[in-house]
Amino acid sequence: MLRMKQIKILLVLALFVCCLTRDLNAQQPMNTNQSLDIKQQSIVTISAFTAKGDLLQLQQALNNGLDAGLTVNEIKEVLVQLYAYTGFPRSLNALQTFMEVLKKRKQKGIKDELGKAPDPLPANKTKLQLGTEIQTRLIGQPVKGEVFEFAPAIDQFLKEHLFGDIFGRDNLDWKTRELATISALASLGGVENQLRSHFGVGMYNGLTGAQLNHLVSIIKSKVGAKEGNAASEVLQAVLKQRQDYKATDRKSVESNLSTTENNCTIFPKGEKITNNNFIGNAWLQQMIIPGSLNSTQVGSVTFEPGARTNWHLHPAGQILLIIGGTGYYQEKGSPKRIIKKGDVINCPPNIPHWHGASKDDELIQIAITNTQKGAPVWLEAVTDEEYNK
Repeated sequence: MLRMKQIKILLVLALFVCCLTRDLNAQQPMNTNQSLDIKQQSIVTISAFTAKGDLLQLQQALNNGLDAGLTVNEIKEVLVQLYAYTGFPRSLNALQTFMEVLKKRKQKGIKDELGKAPDPLPANKTKLQLGTEIQTRLIGQPVKGEVFEFAPAIDQFLKEHLFGDIFGRDNLDWKTRELATISALASLGGVENQLRSHFGVGMYNGLTGAQLNHLVSIIKSKVGAKEGNAASEVLQAVLKQRQDYKATDRKSVESNLSTTENNCTIFPKGEKITNNNFIGNAWLQQMIIPGSLNSTQVGSVTFEPGARTNWHLHPAGQILLIIGGTGYYQEKGSPKRIIKKGDVINCPPNIPHWHGASKDDELIQIAITNTQKGAPVWLEAVTDEEYNK
């Protein structure tokens, strides 16, 4: 594990490289592939035809997926997961079809790779605890709503079974699971609210707008124009909403650009934080999402002037690397302190604290959080009196 001095040295080096290459990068756009790869495209068609119950088309999609390099366990995992979104009959029919496809391929002498089986679920957590943690990390905030208050059982089933039992299995990452879910929902029709939600969750977990447009085009060409057009309408509304957020924040972004010489932002600003755990405007760029093999979460948070967190604590502690601007940090029972670019803050376990930007300057931080002992515990808001004291 790197010592604090080593971390600061690495950050300084990264900032230097960022400033050195900024002008060159501004002239040369990134050459990234924004379309789905061949395996991802296969997951789209497999999920779509499972949802539609089109077993003839599903046979071809399964063969194509295996030929593209999907393993047997990866495809099985997709088909098992889809029962939660398309129902047991569709899932069971798809699994039966997959068995027949594998038998025929074996008779032809084709040896398909079995692939990784999921690791056991953690033994030190109940399914409700595990599912609640996974749901919160997957979506980016705790999930509440009137429907869950109206029918608490569905909230429990979602957390314990969908997120605990299914999403807790680690032989598919969450981005891939969202890819399968979105493809199935887009093909079903009549579930626009859920589709809209999962478009957002998919982008939160790494799917780009261009990749989702590619997904929709596959649905339109392979499943049907009606389904594809309906999915496209929902996606465009989601993308427009995100663009509107960016347009609203343009003035702040332009201000950030004007101070690049001083701050030299390394990471994207990310998505605007919309939960109730912050006062003022703040943005989060998730960089590492914890999973069963790594309990560390890393994210870049940008606070506009005056913005701050609520009081909160981390059961296993947190480290803050300040990479831009000026702000405040305070632990319960201790005076508020000024923090600036280059500071490293060690937030002790289970100590309530808050942090945020100063009144006149933004604050950019890298938050390194160990989630092994649980998610952050959010407390009351920081009052104006506490902030100004």
